[in-house]
Amino acid sequence: MGAVRIAIIAIAGIAGVALAFLIHGMMAPKPVAPVAVAAVSKPMAQVLVAKKDLPIGWRITPADLNWQAWPIEALNANFITDGAAPTPQPKDAASKVANTATRAATDLVMGQGPMQAFEGAIVKEALMAGEPITARKVVRAGQSGYLSVVLQPGMRAMAIPVTAETGAGGFILPGDRVDVLQSRAQDNGGSKAFVTETLMQNLRVLAIDQTTSPEADAKTVVGAVATLEVPSSDVEVLARGKAQGEMILALRSYADVGGASGRGGPAAREQSVNIIRAGNSTEVAVR
Repeated sequence: MGAVRIAIIAIAGIAGVALAFLIHGMMAPKPVAPVAVAAVSKPMAQVLVAKKDLPIGWRITPADLNWQAWPIEALNANFITDGAAPTPQPKDAASKVANTATRAATDLVMGQGPMQAFEGAIVKEALMAGEPITARKVVRAGQSGYLSVVLQPGMRAMAIPVTAETGAGGFILPGDRVDVLQSRAQDNGGSKAFVTETLMQNLRVLAIDQTTSPEADAKTVVGAVATLEVPSSDVEVLARGKAQGEMILALRSYADVGGASGRGGPAAREQSVNIIRAGNSTEVAVR
């Protein structure tokens, strides 16, 4: 075989191998460039939630509440929404839940803004930060169980009869602090003497009649019954006082509401004053 023929055969072999690699490269699948998929936004509603942890007995203010975006499909009929239509519009099933929640909110707030409607409400079950506000976990004035939530641990609610005269002219309002006094006659060797005793001191007024919070700008509340917050160990003091006769409420200054609440003590008889009216002499014991 001549050298020329061998060279031709070699060149043909190299060309064949090169052609095979070329054909393989053309038939191999080409990598597909990744395509950015636009995120599908879920329809959201605004739900009223606790801005911070709220313990049992906490009195709610608008600063304790906040609006938080909530997925429509996760809405509960008991949640309070702002009533605004979510964007984009939800599907039929989710829309029903949203409408139910909105109606529940409307019934609860009675035409007011939800935050303002819950102002002054008391936390009945502890709320965590970010937890939706529901009617089951709060109680408002006038609702069942209100006083039992308002009462501090170890305290009891007791009612005593009052008049405008014995209740500081009606200027005692729910939330004020009072002392409870009583004057009663005592036999003092045949002469009529009166002894005044401070039965209880620094008690919080829970309600006057069924009024647990005065109306806006109200300066007086005149009622027949005052409900007071009394330490559990001292309830018998007021019970005995009611049996002995009329009691008087003395309004305390806001600058003098500190200190413990509890029973007082009999007034120390330091001197007596002889009062003569229409010829009748009456000795009155004073501090």
